[in-house]
Amino acid sequence: MKRAAKRKEPDQKRIAALVRELLVELGEDPEREGLKKTPERVAKAFAYLTRGYRQNVKAVVNGAYFTSGTNHMVILKNIELYSMCEHHMLPFYGTCAIGYISKGKVLGVSKLARIVDMYARRLQIQERLTEQIADAIMDEAEAEGVGVVVRAKHLCMMMRGVEKQNSEMVTSAVLGSFRSDEKVRGEFLSLVNG
Repeated sequence: MKRAAKRKEPDQKRIAALVRELLVELGEDPEREGLKKTPERVAKAFAYLTRGYRQNVKAVVNGAYFTSGTNHMVILKNIELYSMCEHHMLPFYGTCAIGYISKGKVLGVSKLARIVDMYARRLQIQERLTEQIADAIMDEAEAEGVGVVVRAKHLCMMMRGVEKQNSEMVTSAVLGSFRSDEKVRGEFLSLVNG
C-alpha cells in the first residue's frame, strides 16, 4: 500500500484570502456583518476537514497491537464518517463497517475508527476511501482477511445535480479470505447487515 507523505499545515491566511475573493466573485460583500469572519472560519474548517492528509497509519495506530490466540472474525460497525467529495468539495457522510480475521494480532478497537477518520478527512471518492481503509487494516493487523462496507449520502447528489434526496451509495472492499472464501464473506455481510 502506498503511504502518503506527511504534509505541512495549510496556510490558513492564504485560504482565508481565497475565500474572501470567492465571496466577492459570488456577489457577496465580505465586509457585511455575517461574513466578516467567514474567510477565517472557512480556512480553519478546511484545515480540520482535511487533517487526514497530515496523518499516517503508523502514528494513528500508535503501537496498539495486542496478541490474541483467536482467529475469529472481529467486526466493528456503525462507525460514523464524514468526508468531502473531491469533485464538488461537498460533504458525504454515513457509516463504515470493518471486519477482519486475525492471525494472532488484533488492533485496539478505537484504532479502527481512527483509521476510518484519517482517510475520510481528505478529499475523497467513496470507492477509494473504502479500499484505503481495507488496505490499511490488512497491513496493520497482518490479517488473514478484511472486509469493509461504507454506506453514505452525498450532498453533491442531494443539493445539486440530480437532487436525489434518498440516494445512498454502498461500497465494499474484501481482501484475503474475505475475497477467496464465500462462507467468510457471507458471514461478514450477514453480521454487518443484521
